[in-house]
Amino acid sequence: MSRINTNVSSLLAQRILGQQNQSLTTSLERLSTGLRINRGADDPAGLIASENLRAEKTAITSAIGNAERANQVVNIAEGGLIEVSNLLTELESLVDSSANDAGLSQEEKEANQLQIDSILQTIDRIANSTSFQGSKLLNGTFDYTLTGVTTTEISEASVNAAKVPSTGTLGVAVEVVTSAQTGAAFLSAGGGAAINLGGGGTVTVEIAGAKGVSQFTFTSGAALTDAESAVNGFKEVTGVSASISSNILKLNSTSFGSDEFVSVKVVEGNNLIGVDANAYTAGTATAEGTTTKDTGRDATVNINGSSANVKGLTATLATANLDVELELTTAFNSDGNTSSFTITGGGANFQLSPTLDLAGQVSLGLPSVTTANLGSNLNGRLTALKSGGTANIVTGGIGNLNKAQNIIRDSIKQVSQLRGRLGAFQKNTIASTTRALGVALENTAAAESQVRDTDFAQETANLTRSQIQVQAATNVLAIANSRPQSVLALLG
Repeated sequence: MSRINTNVSSLLAQRILGQQNQSLTTSLERLSTGLRINRGADDPAGLIASENLRAEKTAITSAIGNAERANQVVNIAEGGLIEVSNLLTELESLVDSSANDAGLSQEEKEANQLQIDSILQTIDRIANSTSFQGSKLLNGTFDYTLTGVTTTEISEASVNAAKVPSTGTLGVAVEVVTSAQTGAAFLSAGGGAAINLGGGGTVTVEIAGAKGVSQFTFTSGAALTDAESAVNGFKEVTGVSASISSNILKLNSTSFGSDEFVSVKVVEGNNLIGVDANAYTAGTATAEGTTTKDTGRDATVNINGSSANVKGLTATLATANLDVELELTTAFNSDGNTSSFTITGGGANFQLSPTLDLAGQVSLGLPSVTTANLGSNLNGRLTALKSGGTANIVTGGIGNLNKAQNIIRDSIKQVSQLRGRLGAFQKNTIASTTRALGVALENTAAAESQVRDTDFAQETANLTRSQIQVQAATNVLAIANSRPQSVLALLG
């Protein structure tokens, strides 16, 4: 080389040294930060993928936190319900004790009534004080709001869970496909308003229902109304009621459904004319020992086009979008009848998914457990047990006590079912969701790490190579810079 103004070799060495220094700087940065991608220029596609995965990790972590918070809310509600359940059991004991009329003084009954009043007040206090961060849990704050319920068609509508869409309403359509039936039997006594037994004399029949069994003896010439009164007097024992239709004594189970039945057995006497199930046909005398039995039938009901699970007149539907229990009225119990109502909001909504849509939201209804709401429309509400109420234990005798017991048992069932639903929500929804989200978080973090984190084994090797190449390039640059000095030899 005989030129000194332009040292091409030096320029080449400088360029290579700059590249090696950049490679060394990149390796040092990756090793010091632990990240393979520190800026978009490192890997544009990888940066986009890793940022998306990082956002998913954050959403999953939040969903896990939401699930844990939901579990805490349910734990607090469950704690209040446990106390209410214990108080209801104490009410049952007080009512049973008060039924021991001959062994209980008036003062003791009044003392029991004072305890009942205190328990009722405590139940209301628990319902109104059980809260999470100021939100009341058991006073109906998180119950669903229903509009358009026709009480002559649906006596009670309980929504356990519902996913209300962004429109703010969810319609519920009910259709009776096949009506429910009671168990039924027709008992002929020869026609007329009086019992006219074939051949005269008496006949003893055993009438049984879902609740129990009792025997009745009918004498020829007795009024049918007397027989009707006799059977109805024991309907709380047998679960069978009587009515007169066209001078025929008709026996029906007091409730609808496949669990209900009417059984009539001729215990003694061969002169009872006509014991038939479902329809009366005049015929010869029914032989002694003959048993006639008829079983009721559950209704067939569609709710929002889906076949509901029905027991008697109680229809339940549990799907991913709607969990509802309806008590149909007897007047509505007819083939082809339809009814509808609208869920306009309410419920406790928990976001248990990293995706903010309706599918990732779980809704749970928390009805009020105050004394005005516990019980049923059929037997009454728990508030009826207070002093002066229609089911108090001081006045009204056995009738009031029986009503009080039925109300308490309805309330115990109501609270127990609510506790069961909360327990199922914790076990099958929250716990399962938390486990699934944990696995998703683990896999998402692994995917993000694969894209973004530094492979230290590989990067250490790159660092060592870059260090060697920088040293080599530095030495070469020194040689290149010294080469123009050879021109001095030409100048002598």
